[in-house]
Amino acid sequence: MKKKSIFSWYIPVLYLLSASVAISGRVVPLLQSYGKPSFVRSSFDRIYDTSMYGVLQLNNGLAKTPQMGWNSWNFFKCNINETVIKETADALLSTGLADLGYVYVNIDDCWSKSERNSEHQLVPDPETFPSGIKALADYVHAKGLKLGIYSDAGYFTCQHRPGSLLHENDDAKLFASWGVDYLKYDNCDNGGIKPIDRYPPMRDALNATGRAIYYSLCEWGEDDPALWAGKVGNSWRTTGDIEDTWASMTRIADLNDKWAAYAGPGGWNDPDMLEVGNGGMNYHEYRSHFSIWALMKAPLLVGCDIRNMTTETFEILSNKEVIAVNQDPLGVQGRKVNVTGPDGCSQVWAGPLSGQRFVVALWNRCSNATTITATWKSLGLQSSTSVSVRDLWQHKDVAGDAVSSFGAQVDSHDCHMYIFTPQTVAPLPPSNI
Repeated sequence: MKKKSIFSWYIPVLYLLSASVAISGRVVPLLQSYGKPSFVRSSFDRIYDTSMYGVLQLNNGLAKTPQMGWNSWNFFKCNINETVIKETADALLSTGLADLGYVYVNIDDCWSKSERNSEHQLVPDPETFPSGIKALADYVHAKGLKLGIYSDAGYFTCQHRPGSLLHENDDAKLFASWGVDYLKYDNCDNGGIKPIDRYPPMRDALNATGRAIYYSLCEWGEDDPALWAGKVGNSWRTTGDIEDTWASMTRIADLNDKWAAYAGPGGWNDPDMLEVGNGGMNYHEYRSHFSIWALMKAPLLVGCDIRNMTTETFEILSNKEVIAVNQDPLGVQGRKVNVTGPDGCSQVWAGPLSGQRFVVALWNRCSNATTITATWKSLGLQSSTSVSVRDLWQHKDVAGDAVSSFGAQVDSHDCHMYIFTPQTVAPLPPSNI
């Protein structure tokens, strides 16, 4: 009863300020723009199901494609300051990553003092952010980049700074006044209050500011946010925190795959930030990590110290052809379509792209090199369809007329990634399911 009295006023209010900050009804089905080409099987819509996308989609004009940028947490944890943030912004430009789409510079936890001020406002830590967040936002904006900040849908953040629960309106106004472009909203110290009650108030508060602020829900997947967060945020964490290990990365990929039907332009499943370059995995494993995140239309938020990247790390993060898969305007999340081998370690992941193309990944999660084959049936293609095949890591065309199947030998823990472009088609037999 006490809980109800405190939170009954939290019934979500829809601030219909403008078309750019509103909540809209059902949107056009994602696969509608793909059409019904004659080279697909009747199983196509089932394999690449997007039926749960847009049930009630947040429409604030953002997240037409998954967000790209950098976040401080994976590498720096709490060891952040305004110099690190400025130097990271500089590095995004000097390395050319910004030109590839990495535009968000996101400050994670530990930027604020441990207490609010006498006016109950959040205050930047004067030792680590002496110039304040507004000055930092101005610095980042002057470089053509965007600034993100962190808070928590609880009483305190995960590192024991003040959270925004019961302070949503004041904090949203403050963030907007500073020129913040992105909010990562965590889930710690939440008092046991359901996420569906805690996250919408910040959505409404952000919308009420009139500033377009990307709203990233970090609910850890505990209450299956894909089922409800599409009307609340621009992306939602589907899993717990990633670790810089092969076991963590593969487990999280599988967890995120479950929710592929719910994602699309305006709202994306988020399996957490990239660990590429942090040292816990080898080159092949990081290449797999980046390939599968791109295919799943996951946010591409770099989590390493980009001021000191290795050549291999830069090679992975700067692959324009893989990034183009992630940013493809059709916006259909790719998914696991076939597994073979011991414990299903030989995997085929795939998804439709604009221009009636496909992305196909042959992912070897086995302990030894193996040949992995994608059959047209598993991809939802007619077996007589001829496709050209482009290797996105070798940056070259490797087949001009593949028919019925395509395979390659893949090293242990590596991932080959391709674009399939259908060349010729044949009528679909009635019995070909």
